[in-house]
Amino acid sequence: MSKINKSVWPGYVGCLLAVMYAVIVRFYQAAGGTIGLPGKLANPEGFQMASYIAGVAVMLAGFFLLGLVKPWGKTVPHWVPLIGGRSIHPLLFLVPTLIGSAFVTAHGVSGVITKILHMAGAITIHFPGWSVIDIHGLIVWDLLFYEPWFIVMGILASLAAWNYAYDFQMLRPFLQRCGILYICFVILITALFVIAIIFDILKF
Repeated sequence: MSKINKSVWPGYVGCLLAVMYAVIVRFYQAAGGTIGLPGKLANPEGFQMASYIAGVAVMLAGFFLLGLVKPWGKTVPHWVPLIGGRSIHPLLFLVPTLIGSAFVTAHGVSGVITKILHMAGAITIHFPGWSVIDIHGLIVWDLLFYEPWFIVMGILASLAAWNYAYDFQMLRPFLQRCGILYICFVILITALFVIAIIFDILKF
């Protein structure tokens, strides 16, 4: 493994944004907070539990990003019994990060596309799970806050994974080729998300 200077800010910023989103949004809503919820939920208890689980998952994902910029993402800490000091295969961090960032990015981009189409009158999105809902308010929240967060997190995770992979000499020859394939994969997943949303609309 080569010793080079690299930018580690995507991993740190991604972790910070993940923890902030988990605490300020998901745990807040799990505790009964209503900011960002333009309406009344049909099952608030179920939503609160789902928000708590989502918050835990997002926070864990944020700390996972630290593994891309911290030494313990390449070598198991010595204090870990039996396996301390052993090298970690880079794919153990790269594969989950790249798959996760692809789906997170596609989720955000497809959400923006379909919400804009809804506001333009091209499609009509249905929002189950609400007893009372301000659809315009919900879409504004999505377009200005939730979907951009998904997109930014996906980009940061991808950049952090790229920098992590560049630290391994054996992976450098594949980076450019894999980068192009990865972008194509994200575009494909985004298109499938949009098609799935539109198909679901057509069933109503």
